[in-house]
Amino acid sequence: MPTLIVTTRDGEERAVQGQAGLSVMEVIRDNGFDELLALCGGCCSCATCHVHVDPDFADKLPPMSEDEDDLLGSAAERDDTSRLSCQLPFSDALDGLRVRIAAED
Repeated sequence: MPTLIVTTRDGEERAVQGQAGLSVMEVIRDNGFDELLALCGGCCSCATCHVHVDPDFADKLPPMSEDEDDLLGSAAERDDTSRLSCQLPFSDALDGLRVRIAAED
């Protein structure tokens, strides 16, 4: 099972196991990180699952869709590493992926 390394808003880093085939958002949620709200449940209709992704993994991620880009456009803390975790399928190829939960808007 691949590992996801999550940094909370408080700077705590935790390595968790995730099932390939879930989204990064589902892995984070299923491992008890309450600060990632994911209000829309993964439908790409809010930005409450905003994370910052380790740039070393950028080439392994699917391209950002127009909808994802639009939603992130309203995020105060958006930067070049911003993604919606619901739009990132977790897989064995992402073993060791590091994400930081973005500040709440």
